[in-house]
Amino acid sequence: MTHTKQKIHPFLMFEGTAEEAMNSYTSLFNQSEIINITRYGANEAGKEGTVLHATFSLKGQEFMVSDSNVKHDFTFTPSLSMFVTCDSEEEIDRVYNILSLDGEILMPLAAYPFSEKFGWFNDKFGVSWQLTLPLN
Repeated sequence: MTHTKQKIHPFLMFEGTAEEAMNSYTSLFNQSEIINITRYGANEAGKEGTVLHATFSLKGQEFMVSDSNVKHDFTFTPSLSMFVTCDSEEEIDRVYNILSLDGEILMPLAAYPFSEKFGWFNDKFGVSWQLTLPLN
């Protein structure tokens, strides 16, 4: 896959689950891949083997992630979410069913006046997602 010099990247900070999240996300969407991973080594600030910095793409959109070596009193918030326009009903159903598992449903997957099918949820990592299948 060709990578452009994207100038703005959403950056997601995890506390030990960055690689699991990337693997989950990239397995669900076409045109998605883990581009690079730099891991904490022995005697570095973070737990050895966790993600110091990584880049991955979903449907061509690049993201950056890291595993913080510091425990924070905050996490992700639904006020910023990944808004995904799905290509088919099969895709929206599959992604919703997998990513919302063990998460928190904010708006159930259903037809709404603004979308043929739409769902909003926080996944098990705390990342907020809005999935839509546009009106025809």
